[in-house]
Amino acid sequence: MAVGPLEYAVVEFEGNNFTGEIASAIGELVERNVVRVVDMVFVQKDEDGSVIALEVEDLDADVAAGYRSIGQDLVKVLNEDDVNIISDGLVPGSSVLLVVWENVWAARLSHAVRAANGRVLLQERVPEEVVQDALEAATARS
Repeated sequence: MAVGPLEYAVVEFEGNNFTGEIASAIGELVERNVVRVVDMVFVQKDEDGSVIALEVEDLDADVAAGYRSIGQDLVKVLNEDDVNIISDGLVPGSSVLLVVWENVWAARLSHAVRAANGRVLLQERVPEEVVQDALEAATARS
């Protein structure tokens, strides 16, 4: 079975109020078979500094519904240490979604590279801010 590379993101939300607004954007990627959500956990840090880790089923029913559809086959690769590392950097009164996904689109390429006795020596993501700056600079030169 070809498996694509895994990536993760930590998405911060002001306050301790999760909504389902980004679930539909992630869901679209899942439906198009671009990514497969491997694991996700919601972390809240209260004003007093106490930390709560929530699974999808712990969220309000309306919010949980959107996330439940994108994480049907969770592998659970995140653990308590991951939650602790993320929560250490959280400002009291804030929350984050920690989400891990497989880049399904890259599984075929990964398989082809291995079949050709090749190996990826370096793979990095160009930060969105760098891309935006480059596009603005290119537009200004035009």
